[in-house]
This record gives sequence, C-alpha cells and structure tokens, in this order.
Amino acid sequence: MDAQAFSLSVEAYEVVNHVLTLGYAAMAASLLYFILTKNGNMPKYRMSSVLSVVVMVSAAILLFSQQVSWTNAYAFDGNRYVLRDGADLFTNGYRYLNWLIDVPMLLIQILFVAGIVGKARGSYVFKFSTAGVLMIVTGYIGQFYEPGRLNENMTAWLVWGFISTVFFVWVLILITQVIGEGKRNMRGSGAQKLFGAILPLFFVSWFLYPGAYLIPWLLSAGIAEYEFAIVAQQMTYTIADVASKVIYGVMLNIVSTRLSEEQGFQEA
Repeated sequence: MDAQAFSLSVEAYEVVNHVLTLGYAAMAASLLYFILTKNGNMPKYRMSSVLSVVVMVSAAILLFSQQVSWTNAYAFDGNRYVLRDGADLFTNGYRYLNWLIDVPMLLIQILFVAGIVGKARGSYVFKFSTAGVLMIVTGYIGQFYEPGRLNENMTAWLVWGFISTVFFVWVLILITQVIGEGKRNMRGSGAQKLFGAILPLFFVSWFLYPGAYLIPWLLSAGIAEYEFAIVAQQMTYTIADVASKVIYGVMLNIVSTRLSEEQGFQEA
C-alpha cells in the first residue's frame, strides 16, 4: 500500500481532529444538561431524558475512541500526515458501534413525550428496535468495503448500503407516524408546534448519514481525492450526530417541560 496515496495536508488532518473532538465534547456537555434538567419534567416524561443521558454517555465515549483512532493512524513526516507504519487503520467502525446503542434509544425516547402508551408503545418499541438495529448492522458491514479501503468492493458496499436504506426508510415512516400521533395528543398545547418541528429536524439530520456513507464514491468516480473525501465524510457524520442526538434531545426536553408546566407540575 502506498502511504502517500492516503496522506493528508496539515490543515485537513487538523480539521478532522478538531471536528471529532468537538463531537465528543458536545456529547459530554449535553450529558450534563440532561442530568440537570431531568427533574424539571413530570415523572411520565423523564424516561426521555434518561435515554438522552444514555445516548450522550455512549456517544461521548465512542466518539472519543474515534478521535484516538484518528490520531494514532497518522504520523507527521515533516510535510504531510501519512499512515503510520504498523498502526491500526482509521475506521468508522466506532461510529457504527455507537449508533447500534444510540439509534434504538433515540427512537424510543420520543414515545414518552408523544404520549404513546400501552400496546401501541410496545409495538413501536419493537419496530423501532428492529428497524434501527438492522439499519446499523447492515451499514456497518457495508462500510468495510467502501472505496479507499484496502478491501474495497464497490458492489458489496452498494448492496449493503441499499439494504441498510430499506430499514432507514422504515424508520422514517415510523417516526412520521409517531410525531403525527404526538401532535394529536398535544392538541391545544403550546408545545405542539415545537414538537412538530422535530420531524423536519429528524429528516434533515438523518439524511446526512446516507449522504456521508456515499461520499467515498467520489473517490472511485475520480471526482475527489482521498483528503477531501475523508474530511467531508467526518464533518458530515459529526454534524449529523450533533443534530440528531443533542438538538433532538434538547427539543424533546423542552417539549416535555412545557407539557409538565401546563399540567401543573412544579419541580420540588
């Protein structure tokens, strides 16, 4: 393998290093937010904040591992950063392991705020868990074959990506249904508008993931060099993570706080 073919300018290396650091720092800061604000909600809504805490812990730890993987993979040769001899290659595997934990939690936590209970909640929990896990596992398999890797296989990469997308679409259908039901349950509430705004946030932030997955295609198409592709992919993944976990969780927390206040709850 020609290490120079996978080399990076100082600027590109530092941008990715800083973006990854920002990612796990945002999760750590949000962890504190969700812990401190949890008791401002009625008990029936608090599980949403508890699940946000779980998501933040998982994301902070695994994104930190992602950043360590990045710094360990490259060495400065006086001009550029090149792959370090004998080092483990940088991989998105840590992100997928994080998503395997986080995605079901992110999907399930909205059920508590939406006021979906009983058998309906149990049904959604099963569907969200199944669709979420299968989406991540198939995507995880696919990323091993992406362009730019040693075992690059365009066919396998696209096939596994397509299978993952099928479950991705299922998740989008389910979340649309849940938010629709939640808005009906909040009819007359001042929190309804903000809760409805979660749907466009969800679609925009979640569509960044398949976009990032496809960025390595630019390499095989000869449109972009390795440096651009890896920087663009890491920036896109990190923006998506912050939007789909931190901003999403904060919006759910604000909605549940407003609902609690409307129902006469006062923090002890």
